[in-house]
Amino acid sequence: MFDRSSTIVGLDIGTSKICAVVGEINDAGALSIVGLGQARSRGVRKGEIVDLNLTQEDIRNAIVEAEQMADVEIRSVYLGVTGAHIRGFNNRGFHPVASADREIMSEDVEDAIKNAKTLNLPAESRILHVVRQHFLIDGQDGILNPVGMFGAKVEVDVHVVHGLFNRLQNPIRAVKALQLEVEDIVFNGVASALALLNTQQKELGSLIIDLGSGITEYVVYTRGVIKHTGVLAVGGDHVTNDLAYGLKVPLGRAEQLKVDYGSAVADERFRGQTIAISNDLGIHEKNISLEHLRRIMSARVEETFEIIAEELEIAGVLDQIREGVFLCGGGSRISEIQKLANRIFGLPVFIGKTNSISGLKSALDQPEFAAGIGLVRFGSFEWKKRAAQKGSKGIRGAINNIFRFAGSTSE
Repeated sequence: MFDRSSTIVGLDIGTSKICAVVGEINDAGALSIVGLGQARSRGVRKGEIVDLNLTQEDIRNAIVEAEQMADVEIRSVYLGVTGAHIRGFNNRGFHPVASADREIMSEDVEDAIKNAKTLNLPAESRILHVVRQHFLIDGQDGILNPVGMFGAKVEVDVHVVHGLFNRLQNPIRAVKALQLEVEDIVFNGVASALALLNTQQKELGSLIIDLGSGITEYVVYTRGVIKHTGVLAVGGDHVTNDLAYGLKVPLGRAEQLKVDYGSAVADERFRGQTIAISNDLGIHEKNISLEHLRRIMSARVEETFEIIAEELEIAGVLDQIREGVFLCGGGSRISEIQKLANRIFGLPVFIGKTNSISGLKSALDQPEFAAGIGLVRFGSFEWKKRAAQKGSKGIRGAINNIFRFAGSTSE
């Protein structure tokens, strides 16, 4: 078995599946994915638990499978959370420089960060992430490290992700009921971004869209840091519901039609084409218009992308995305979805692939595992940070730079 101290587990409790990903940090500090466990999710709707007992049973099944594959005993996890109640916004804190010569000290920086975290959030909210962006000195933007510079006022921009405390407690309770510890909770959108983006993509500006069964999360990185996050309570299940209603077929049949014949683009090539479907006895039941099926799917996916594009336009970050759009989650497997996203956003569109991590190819190449792998990566940054605190100051500084640049929640 691996040394537990260097084993990290990410747990993604999704609407359609529950996924446990096991990672190991080797002696050189490199992360490798060594185990994966999955179970069908029966007690989750729109990314949130609606049946605690069923969810606990499904979590247990995923954990057991991951333990067997990785040959480890899992005792703690980094837990992914999502839901329409999760919000993100940018905030700024400032602090006047008190020294006589106006040299900015580390204490001034710490006070500015502390002020940025002083938020007037509702009492029922809990902060998930406070991501440091950039500093300003007397209005000069883009300062990376203000210590030692001169100015009358130091400011810092941060991105804050928060959610409702009680709704965040449900997945935590489900995990702890299985005698597992929760190392930390992480917004799934942030986790997916950590799994997919490299340094250049974060610098140039990238949009990550995680298309799940019950929820869609999106994150914008520009200039190396998170600038925007959001959640839509719309996912692949809503496409299935639309098909069931529009084609007048049961949900199970609608899901199969979506997988077998669905597309994000409807065009004239399929005019007049039909699909013959039969009942459970193999007797012909009806013909389905392939053009109609694709138009229903295209309308729902297009609406999802348009809502995201509109919000990013309002937030002023859409024109900062230069590298492109990265799709992950099960919905990214929809045929021609890149073509539709390219038309809506006017940017290059890619199916996200995990970067800078070795291990199980079956997990690393699958877009639906991005959040789980990202949770492990988040945990690896935490592990390195703790290891650095035990080492020399020089090593600590290097690791903290890595941790901060990766979009962590550290101060």
